Amino acid sequence: MLLSLAVAAALAGCAKKEEAAKADAVATPADTALTLDESKLPPVNRFAVGDLDVSKDACTDFGGYVNGKWLAANPIPGDRTSWGAFEMLNERSIAVQRQLAEQAAANAKAAGVEKIVGDFFATGMDAEKINAQGVAPLKPQLDAIAALDSKDKIVDYLRTSAAKGENVLFGFGPEADFKDSKNNIAYTSQGGLGLPDKPYYFDADKKDKLAAYEQHVAKVLELSGVPAADAAKQAKDVVAFETRLAKASTDKKTLQRDVSLYYNPISPADADKLTPNFSWTKFIESQGVAVPKMFSLAMPDFHKEVSKMLDEVPATQWQSYLRFHTIDQASPFLSDAFVEENFNFYNKTMRGQKELKERGKRVLATIEQQAGEALGQMYVKVAFPPESKARMQELVKNMSESLKGRIQNLAWMSDDTKAKAMEKWAAFTPKIGYPDKWREWNGLETSRDSYLGNVLAANEFNYKWMMGKIGKPVDRTEWGMPPQMVNAYYNPLQNEIVFPAAILQPPFFDPNADDATNYGGIGAVIGHEMTHGYDDQGSRFGPAGNFEVWWTDADAKSFTGRTDKLVQQFNGYEAAPGMKVKGDLTLGENIADLGGLATAYDAMKKATEGKPDPKTDGLTRDQRFFLNWGTVWRRNFTPDELKLRVNTDEHAPANFRAVGAPSNLPAFAAAFSCKPGQPMVREGDQQVVIW
Repeated sequence: MLLSLAVAAALAGCAKKEEAAKADAVATPADTALTLDESKLPPVNRFAVGDLDVSKDACTDFGGYVNGKWLAANPIPGDRTSWGAFEMLNERSIAVQRQLAEQAAANAKAAGVEKIVGDFFATGMDAEKINAQGVAPLKPQLDAIAALDSKDKIVDYLRTSAAKGENVLFGFGPEADFKDSKNNIAYTSQGGLGLPDKPYYFDADKKDKLAAYEQHVAKVLELSGVPAADAAKQAKDVVAFETRLAKASTDKKTLQRDVSLYYNPISPADADKLTPNFSWTKFIESQGVAVPKMFSLAMPDFHKEVSKMLDEVPATQWQSYLRFHTIDQASPFLSDAFVEENFNFYNKTMRGQKELKERGKRVLATIEQQAGEALGQMYVKVAFPPESKARMQELVKNMSESLKGRIQNLAWMSDDTKAKAMEKWAAFTPKIGYPDKWREWNGLETSRDSYLGNVLAANEFNYKWMMGKIGKPVDRTEWGMPPQMVNAYYNPLQNEIVFPAAILQPPFFDPNADDATNYGGIGAVIGHEMTHGYDDQGSRFGPAGNFEVWWTDADAKSFTGRTDKLVQQFNGYEAAPGMKVKGDLTLGENIADLGGLATAYDAMKKATEGKPDPKTDGLTRDQRFFLNWGTVWRRNFTPDELKLRVNTDEHAPANFRAVGAPSNLPAFAAAFSCKPGQPMVREGDQQVVIW
């Protein structure tokens, strides 16, 4: 996964439930004995020769050849919107988490991270108490919103609610300074939208989703006690309010293609002049942060529009907007009626999910969002063997050497730019499994009284922790993902590649598997994350993580010419009838796939140099390498999920990732004896060669 900026994740205003603030953990008592019954865990998804559909030709339909039979035999479970290798590992991680959370909840003497996890799980599983409470836990917030009858009161509420970690309108948080990546500054970003992206408010082909959203707003308000007729009127006001915000917002595709839009350094005094109805000086003070000389007012047009709306939009419309989003964000933690309505819109209508996840899975997702590293500290005790970390360190080292060789041998890059690229290569920091230092979490008070109460307490605690980073040096020991998450990322501001423990399982990584399998899986993932340092946006950051120009003009032009060809390649893929992949939106990930797979192949060849290649199940080493790459990207999608991802996700749909990169590699054609002109053989001007 590309974190183009940790800013984008950390600052997403009006964050949906799956985007809640991350958290870490305090020390677990040394005498706590956590256990894991592996017999109760779901299986992993390994490549198996029996999965191959030999009626298909790998050179014409590689995706069908490696994954067609598996996809046909593995429909999407009712409580999901996609199903594949990632999701199967996620289910396995959830099963581990469930055992740990149940032990924590049952331990009356639990302390530290176990108490936090246990309190969350116990209160989240107490459906009877949650249903009895209804919307009552939100009464203080709703009463405060009902009293907002003037601009000044609205502005004051925006400040006070933000200070509790409940800002629904825009993002505010710390991130490394683009020009001085060793130190954190404050960043703002746009937010406030209930739909996934700006086009959902304006495009004709998304009108059905906008209409369904208005109905959802009305239903949520009605559930909270607003009379039906009034709820319908307020829903229209909310949609009109958000449509105005959307008009002033920047769409995701633009943000994905130009990371500089997140960086707009300005003094608080000058920012105040841009937004005369909203003082940034006072806002920053109200967040418990010393007013700095400079912060980043990203997407200033959005904030200028908010300032105008404070003057022009009636207080009653502001109340409707704030009331709805306050309830909507809390809905997953309220009574069943709110949970079901939240599911019906965000999961069923928007993504095509058929069934609500059972309560245990939902509560574990909340724990991961609110206290991810607390649970992660428990997870690695039982689910991440030391030998996995040692083997991964070896793989990372080998991948790094192969990337070095590819950079040094680039024919299209000048020596000056190549020297800078090598300087960046030498500065990569790999992180494997889990943090070396766990963050202390002293001061967070959780209890067995209220599920929502625990969520709100964690929101406020984590937000204040984030505020404490502003104006301070970056702590490079911190992680942006908990160990139990099945993912990986590259952070350009720290020039680091990070691999949580949960992804270090088949089909990605198996300490007992052969080199071909591991390099085709986790090797390519390692290479993918490294290559993000040189993709269309990562390449704009230097070795220390600073935003800088380190390319000669000629090399930059040559690079763009090559990436433009990759945009064209993916623009040619049709995800569904009439729905093409967006090559510009997905460019960064596609560059990383291509560079990562090529680098992994080089590393695999070097690791096996001089070793005999006895066929396994009739397959050569090179064939197994590419077949495991294909296995990683097997995934079914619901039609609605696929449409949503094509419109908003910087990753191309998985089936195109399976074929996109290898079709540009001569090694693939040689492995499967492909002939010129076949779909998996891209030659001449059609072939894309970058890193």
